[in-house]
Amino acid sequence: MEKFQIEYHHPDVIHLLSNHLSQLLTQKGVPDSELVCLCIGTDRSTGDSLGPLVGTFLSEIIQNQLYIYGTLDNPIHAINLDRTITKIQQTHPSACILTIDATLGKQKNIGFINLGLGPLEPGKGLNKNLPSIGDIYLKGIVNIVGAHKIYILQNTRLHRVYQMAKVISLAILQATERLNLHTSNPPLQSNMLITGK
Repeated sequence: MEKFQIEYHHPDVIHLLSNHLSQLLTQKGVPDSELVCLCIGTDRSTGDSLGPLVGTFLSEIIQNQLYIYGTLDNPIHAINLDRTITKIQQTHPSACILTIDATLGKQKNIGFINLGLGPLEPGKGLNKNLPSIGDIYLKGIVNIVGAHKIYILQNTRLHRVYQMAKVISLAILQATERLNLHTSNPPLQSNMLITGK
């Protein structure tokens, strides 16, 4: 399994996504290797806040052994991405890097979460020349791709982005708990996810 796609409001999304993620993490040597979650995006744009939301949710629950870069308070974006990558490579030279970011796509794919092996290419949809990074990626399709991409991201519904971030966070937490990477406080509960589209 190298690529998996599922809608964020699928009734079994957290279970299915976490199962596939744990398989990829195992394939990449986790838990013997450190795991870094690189959550890319900015809170200055609603659609691009998916990554920082995931980083914030994770940092509020994780107690140990999962290294999180990118939150609402300290976002990782085009300006500081190079510096952050250098820091990660120096601090965690043999870590498995899981990258999380928002993306735009076709109308029929809005709300889908893509999981796969390989590096993420942040900023590609906005024609930004940013370095590829990561061993595993999680991408949330938050809105439709179009001519005015920055405007589209800025006018994306926060509710959708928030829900997708919750799903991704819970899937990561369940996958890493399955691999005994950490304990969470409080214990994970599926009702942490607010239902709805």
